[in-house]
Order: sequence, then structure tokens, then C-alpha cells
Amino acid sequence: MQRLTDQELLDLLNDTESDRAERKETFKGDVPKKARQAVCAFANDLPGHNRPGVLFIGAKDNGEPSGLEVTDQLLLSLADMKTDGNILPLPVLSVEKRILKGADMAIVTVMPSDMPPQKYDGRIWIRTGPRRALANEQEERILSEKRRYKNLPFDIYPLPSAKLSDLSRVIFENEYLPQAFAPDVLEANGRSYEERLASCRMIVAPDDTTPTVTGLLAISKRPQDFLPGAYVQFLRIDGIELSDEVIDEEEIGGGIVDMLRRTEEKLKAHNRTAVDITSAATHQVEMPYPQAAIQQVLYNAVLHRTYESTNAPIRVYWFNDRIEINSPGGPYGNVTVENFGRPGITDYRNPNIADVLKTFGFIQAFGRGIATARKAMESNGNPAPEFETNQSAVVCILRGKS
Repeated sequence: MQRLTDQELLDLLNDTESDRAERKETFKGDVPKKARQAVCAFANDLPGHNRPGVLFIGAKDNGEPSGLEVTDQLLLSLADMKTDGNILPLPVLSVEKRILKGADMAIVTVMPSDMPPQKYDGRIWIRTGPRRALANEQEERILSEKRRYKNLPFDIYPLPSAKLSDLSRVIFENEYLPQAFAPDVLEANGRSYEERLASCRMIVAPDDTTPTVTGLLAISKRPQDFLPGAYVQFLRIDGIELSDEVIDEEEIGGGIVDMLRRTEEKLKAHNRTAVDITSAATHQVEMPYPQAAIQQVLYNAVLHRTYESTNAPIRVYWFNDRIEINSPGGPYGNVTVENFGRPGITDYRNPNIADVLKTFGFIQAFGRGIATARKAMESNGNPAPEFETNQSAVVCILRGKS
């Protein structure tokens, strides 16, 4: 992440015509919304500067300090723009407190995206000179084209053996698009089917309709034809050892939405509810495992697993005393074996799959899954989740009540 010098920041702060800077006196009222639009526009980098854009909080339009007090809470609120799931794919940004012109300012530095177009609240924002604007059809095409020349994550690699016909147009147009884009954007009918697919990173480009990994996982009915390990292997074992009797098993495939829904149904069926009508005046409903914890660990396994160079599935093994969920691929990027699970330490091997899961409603915000699972387990009276990590897998163990 590039950290700009004080002089570089001052140059941007004083240049009121720059398309790499935006200034806000406070972070109140409608500013949080406009700030997210600005982050989205900087990440899209339509002018092609390939340099960071900067959002100054605590600066007037003329670049002079507004006298804003930069508190820790303000910095946390600004940092939340990265992971609250409103800007997709997740932007790369940093937040810091700096002293410029003798006053405190909060500085949000936004790196150009390798995976444009970025969208905020279902709309693609860009910079046109010193102003924000919505991208038109031609500008959206330019942003999609820029992806070809970047070092891309595996989840938008093209799979040459797949064809456009392997993607479901019905799923894309009836299920994905209405949740991915705002209604007014969808009503602009000038974009072709191929252009819309490219904008959503489902294919390489309008003139190269090779499906990507994300496209196949999101809107293909049989992504396992091209990604053999992209399924969930479920076992219900009557015992505490892998060698004990298997009383239920299933290989759960299909597109990522169907796979998750069917896996959740399977887990709910085995998470039998016990009703206690004797120990209290009103009946008490108990579940062996909190559903929220199982869901969060499952979603994390699908999101963070490696889909590259492996035929290994996600393994969900339900024993009499525990559930083990094994996700292929070890920690990634900023997350290491040593810091795994610590609050605030996040990174994304599959940022475009994260976009899909957020769009389909499985994830509301990012970086909170483990914390949610821990809280749910504690509230249900279960031990805290355990994690075993190495370079080839992450295993989460949810233990039953004592």
C-alpha cells in the first residue's frame, strides 16, 4: 500500500481541479454516502493515472483545514468503508490521521483497482475532473477492458474449455442482476448481454466471451465440469472417529448459491432442536449448535478456499461431539498461521467470489464471520470455535455442549 508524503498530500489538497482528490469538512449528514462514492470512483481510476486517489476529511473545498477533531471513532468509521460490503469488489484503502497545514485531517488513500468496474450501492462511480459521476455505457466498457492488463486473482481467470453457453442467462438476468445493480441502472437498456456479463466479471470481455471462474461458480449449473473440487462433501458420522459408521453422506455441487442452500438445509436437518418442557415455566428450545456459527464458518470456507490447482472439496464432517469444516488452501495475504482469527486481520484470495456472496445475500459485511461465530457459540453455551491452520488447509472445529 503506497503511503503518500506530506508534500504529495499538500499538492493534492491545494489542487482543486484534481481528479485524484476530494475534500470534506466533516463526516456527518450525507458525507458517508458521498465518501463511498468517491472511494468507488478513485478505485475505478477511469483516467488511468494508476496512482492513488485521496479523500481528505477535515478540509474545506479550497483546501484549508476545517478544524475537525479527528477521533479514533472517526478513523474506525472511515475504515469501515472497506469492509461494510457496500463497495464491491472490496476496495484497497488505508486510513490515517495526518497533520497538514498545522491541523489534523483524516486521510483515506484509495488504490486503483485491478478488477474494475467497482460499484457502490449498485452503481459504477467515476471521476470526471474534480467531480464524481455515474459511468455511462462507453465508460463502463473502458473499465471492463482495463482488467485484461492487470495481475488478476484466480477467481476471474478465464477457463478456455468453457463456453458462453455454459453460463445460465436465466440465473444471471433474473437472479443476479436485480440484486447487483440499482433499478435505474438496469433500466438503461443500451448494454448488451455480453457487456453486462463482462461488467460483472463473469466473462473476460464483450468481445472475448470466455467464462471466468467467478462466472462459472455464480451462474453455471455445473461448475464442477470445469472446477472439479468446487463442491461440498458432507458426512454424518455416528461416533467420534472418522472410521466410525457413516449414517448420512452427500456430495453437494451445483452453482455456488444452490450448493450453499442445499448444504445449509442438510446441516439444519441434523441440527435437531431439543425442547425442554420440564425445567422452566415456559418451554426452552435448545440447539446442539447455533445455526449462525455453522453458517459463518461454511460461508468463510467457500469464500476463502483455493480453487486453483486442487480437486479437493470443502469437507463438512459431523461427528457426535463436534463438527469439522475443512477448507482447502491455507491463510492468504495479510492473514498468516500466526495471526489467523485476530480481529481486524483480513485478506481475500477470492474478492470476486466475495462480491457474488454479498450480492446473493449470504454475507452482509466482511471480516466479521469468525467474530460472529464465536459470539453465537458462546451465547448457545458451546465452547469457542477452534482453528487448525497450515499452508494447505484451514480446519474449523465446532464442539458440542459439555
